[in-house]
Amino acid sequence: MHLKNSKIIVIKIGSSLLVDENNKIRRRWLTSFAKDIKKLKSKNKKIIIVSSGAIALGCKKMSFNKSNLKLDKSQAIASVGQIELMNLFSQTFSKLRLNISQILLTLDDTEERRRSINAKRTFENLFELGYIPVVNENDTIATSEIKYGDNDRLASRVAQITNADTLVLLSDVDGLYTKNPKLFKDAQLIKKVNDFDKDIQNIYIKGITKFGKGGMTTKIEAAKICNLAGCNMLIANGLHLNPIKEIEKKNNCTWFISKISKLQARKKWIISSVFPKGELIIDDGAKKALNNGKSLLAAGIKKVSGKFYKGDHIKILDNKRKEFARGLSSFSSEEINKIIGCHSNEIKKILGYVSKSEVVHKDDMVKI
Repeated sequence: MHLKNSKIIVIKIGSSLLVDENNKIRRRWLTSFAKDIKKLKSKNKKIIIVSSGAIALGCKKMSFNKSNLKLDKSQAIASVGQIELMNLFSQTFSKLRLNISQILLTLDDTEERRRSINAKRTFENLFELGYIPVVNENDTIATSEIKYGDNDRLASRVAQITNADTLVLLSDVDGLYTKNPKLFKDAQLIKKVNDFDKDIQNIYIKGITKFGKGGMTTKIEAAKICNLAGCNMLIANGLHLNPIKEIEKKNNCTWFISKISKLQARKKWIISSVFPKGELIIDDGAKKALNNGKSLLAAGIKKVSGKFYKGDHIKILDNKRKEFARGLSSFSSEEINKIIGCHSNEIKKILGYVSKSEVVHKDDMVKI
């Protein structure tokens, strides 16, 4: 497996990579990492960075001991640390003429379908503008009930909603071992995991650093989320300078290989919906187009039933009201009623704002 085959790559970096054991910022490391990102971008890769470190940098700024913090105090310190974190990224990346943006997410933003679609479009627009999104959990407002608890799972959800090809978890170990390598000299690195049930039975390695929360258990949970989303994942040692270059050169890491394609994963999720929110009745021309692998356009819609919102599951019925397909709507039912039967180039004028031309994109549709 190689990163060269990936078009969208999510890279998660932990607190221990940004702040060392002496509470000093690892500026040289971050510069080397930025150079790796610049090289990936030169190969037309779309990069998302998921970074820990807001609370660690907040603690450093305010001379607090993180281990004694309660949730409400850590939220306040995170708000200070977020500025420190983004300033650190901005200063480092701007020297290489790399533009970054900040995205703060909570659990609900990725679990609730409509909000995850909005987040996905934000990522897509940032890619088009040539920016690199830097994502962090919104520690300033997240409560104990809705927090991810670690950024490994956050990164896997980001990979899921952005249809990423590969998630890279940069850690302080080379990957997943048969035993804890810090305790057992005969521990062997597992280079590839194809089957969770067979390949990693009875493996549990707890690795908690001073600032990080995620041990190997959370990384395996992240790999399972990626696996179901058709996304490969790798765990690699990020402590090296130029950590991405190190992965590409030596491949001394653990790859978790997804058995299904991204499209298969997406369509499996669509077809499993128990309660579609509405229906679209389409004409024969639109049905023919869909059979030929095209997206559903407003011009081919004859009637809208039910009340639904952008991102909701809907049924697509043919002229005889027979269910023909299911999909995710790019528009609300209210919007579709306004553009029904219209050509795509008329949508902006009718709605008053720019939107997608496809009512249901072919990648968001499954024929029954």
